[in-house]
Amino acid sequence: MPELPEVETIRRGLISGNGEIPPLLHQRITSVDLFWRKTVASPDPLQFIQELKGCEIIDLSRRGKFLLINLDRETLIFHLRMSGDLRMQPAGEPTQQHDRLQLNFNSGWKLVFNDTRKFGRAWLTEDPQKVLSGIGPEPLDSDLTPDKFYAMLQVRSRQIKPLLMDQRFLAGLGNIYTDEALFSAGIHPLRRSDTLTQPEAERLLAAIREVLQKGILAKGASIDWVYRGGDFQNHFQVYKRTGSPCLRCGTPIQRIVVGQRSTHFCPVCQPQGGSHV
Repeated sequence: MPELPEVETIRRGLISGNGEIPPLLHQRITSVDLFWRKTVASPDPLQFIQELKGCEIIDLSRRGKFLLINLDRETLIFHLRMSGDLRMQPAGEPTQQHDRLQLNFNSGWKLVFNDTRKFGRAWLTEDPQKVLSGIGPEPLDSDLTPDKFYAMLQVRSRQIKPLLMDQRFLAGLGNIYTDEALFSAGIHPLRRSDTLTQPEAERLLAAIREVLQKGILAKGASIDWVYRGGDFQNHFQVYKRTGSPCLRCGTPIQRIVVGQRSTHFCPVCQPQGGSHV
């Protein structure tokens, strides 16, 4: 599933374009093709199509794993879920098997939402908070101070791995970057959140930010998803490395299931009774 770095990479690519592909900014929508009705979460598909016609794209932003396309009248919001991707293509390029939605522009280009597993969703709204309410703070936001993060952990008593992946607690983390951050911080994925000391919480927040920023610089990870072009999978410390030696201590990386998700960790560098760095 695309996580914060992958969604941020898509956002940046659509804003800037490249030598062959124009930026998405200031494109004007002339028509909309909807190939899978369930892609549209709100409003109803007919209203969705009608309201998008004639809109100009003003800006792109991100909230956690949500991509926001800010229009001159409303906001178009995408959640990529398991396999979604957004691509700028020439208008004449043939429709692909898993294309679910496309916005056609007066420039001769189109924005295509491709989604193999059909879990991705799109919303068109005048008030983005109707879709985004309840999402936790952005991990890269300076407003999330170490003291605030520690307090958030202390008022909950949950296993740290599923808590970090809970989008109501913290926005944008998924399986990959949670495993990597916990390893970097030396914290076992089964630790209860309220047992972390303040230094451990500070170290964990710093590790979360570091792995996310590294992921963004690497343009995301090309694994478990149709996303193309990322390099972060070549820098995994524990994720998908079951049985391979820990890059710190040489102990084989272990895999367990936590909160129904595969979880990878080093039993020496991340002891269950306490952190180890």
